Amino acid sequence: MPRSPRPVPGQLETGLDLGLVPEPARATSDLPLLPIAPEWKTQQRLWGHAFHPMCSYLAMFPASLAHAFIARYSRPGDVVLDPFSGRGTTPLQACAERRIGVGNDLNPFAHLLTAAKVEPPSSAQATNRLQRLRIDWSLEAPAWLERAADVPNPGIPREVALSFHRTTLAQLLFARNALDLADATDRFLAAAIAGILHGRSATYLSEVMPNSFSMAPRYVREFAARTGYVAPQRDLWAGLAMKLGRLSRHGLPPQRGVAIRGDARDAGTRARTALLDRGLPDRVRLVLMSPPYLRVVRYGYYNWLRFWFLGFDPVAVDAQLEVPHEPAAYVAFLREVLAGLRPVLAPDAVVAMVVGDVERDRGRPIAHGIGLADAVWADAAEPEGYRLAGIALDDVAAHRKLTRVWGGQAGQATQTDRLLVFAPTEAGRRRALSGASTPIDWRWPPVAPSTLAILRPYAADVPPGRPRGDGSSRPHEEPRPRPDDLEAPQLHPAAAGPPLRA
Repeated sequence: MPRSPRPVPGQLETGLDLGLVPEPARATSDLPLLPIAPEWKTQQRLWGHAFHPMCSYLAMFPASLAHAFIARYSRPGDVVLDPFSGRGTTPLQACAERRIGVGNDLNPFAHLLTAAKVEPPSSAQATNRLQRLRIDWSLEAPAWLERAADVPNPGIPREVALSFHRTTLAQLLFARNALDLADATDRFLAAAIAGILHGRSATYLSEVMPNSFSMAPRYVREFAARTGYVAPQRDLWAGLAMKLGRLSRHGLPPQRGVAIRGDARDAGTRARTALLDRGLPDRVRLVLMSPPYLRVVRYGYYNWLRFWFLGFDPVAVDAQLEVPHEPAAYVAFLREVLAGLRPVLAPDAVVAMVVGDVERDRGRPIAHGIGLADAVWADAAEPEGYRLAGIALDDVAAHRKLTRVWGGQAGQATQTDRLLVFAPTEAGRRRALSGASTPIDWRWPPVAPSTLAILRPYAADVPPGRPRGDGSSRPHEEPRPRPDDLEAPQLHPAAAGPPLRA
């Protein structure tokens, strides 16, 4: 792996050292540039289907970036796979564009969010389940209120009790007990609750921490002691009803997808099995993925409050998700992922991978953390027989990197992500090159074709009509001719169909 000179860390105006690489010091790449304009950066922050912001998730890329590749490199009915699906951005956007979105992740929280989005219940099912929960809560409330007052106890850590009003906490305890995460409707409601669990406005159930991640448990305890924080009373059912209303703005995605949980290294095999079980196409035409950065995020630790609500163990999950923090081991891991994908790729498939450079790991410099895209190509993709199309750049402003909030203690990503685009065959490489400059439609929701546009090819079957003021006809009359009328089409007997029997 070639060495790159260690860049000078960047700093925000606040003086917080983020380890971000200033423009002049960025490592350059020897890989050819792919002329994909980063149009996703000019779209609205919440561009895309209403399910996307169901719940925040660390280190996610925007739905508009997913659209930029899905629209170019797949067609309706194609399978689009993300082996590191996170909160399900790629598979959901694929389903929203009538592709078959498949998302895989080892993190149970990520799997829950992906499954909630690509295998959702109908709006009526979700609303009916919420009403059932309201009724059951009204019958069981005294017992749960008494339990919420019994703090501390093993099921209610002190920092959890400090985060919520007693009534809100009782409702959450009831919901934890009532919701079955194996059921599609309950899973959808649980994911929606996770999305409103904490944040800085009245729409959230707790205001002790931001929506994007959980502050450390010790911080919650110290903050409450220092400020005398008293959690505001929020009604879970009212908040959930509002959340479901926001999620239903665009209706259900027109195509259902597949969510699987497991190691990314065998995601291809498991995805193919799941597709075959559902009678769906089993070859993947586009892979769009963003592997975890070099140990930048501990997903369990920074979501511990959501993990508590969902019944997941954050320590165990982080141990299971441990990503190699040495670049050589990280690249070797990605090579195994790419090797596992090859058997399920269509002959002209395209693979797009977001590769983020990392300058430091918890305050310490990382050797060879810059220029990872080159290393991933040279030591992971090329040895597995893939063919390079090029890289596209995704510059990220320093103030938009979520990891900025951890200062010098977190793994720190640079200001540039590189999108490495390659293919298993020459046909796929050529398709990646030819599609790079394809213009795509950024309207969302997509503009549905009018009935007239749909029927235009079959105009001979449409009853004649006239606009008012120019030869209009009364209901009992045939339309009168006008100068710009076209001659009626002549139908061949085969087109007209068999003669009708009396």
